[in-house]
Amino acid sequence: MKEYKVIIPKLGFRNRQQNFEDLLNKYGREGWLVNHISQEWASVVLERDKNR
Repeated sequence: MKEYKVIIPKLGFRNRQQNFEDLLNKYGREGWLVNHISQEWASVVLERDKNR
């Protein structure tokens, strides 16, 4: 079974791409995989196995 998480990144104006990369890496270390990134990085849908 999968579980999902929707995040709305608050990246600021400076170093926007680096902040986004750091955010994705943080969730990646927790076992989350990117399922979908909306246009302009407004929201990101993550998924992982619920019974890890």
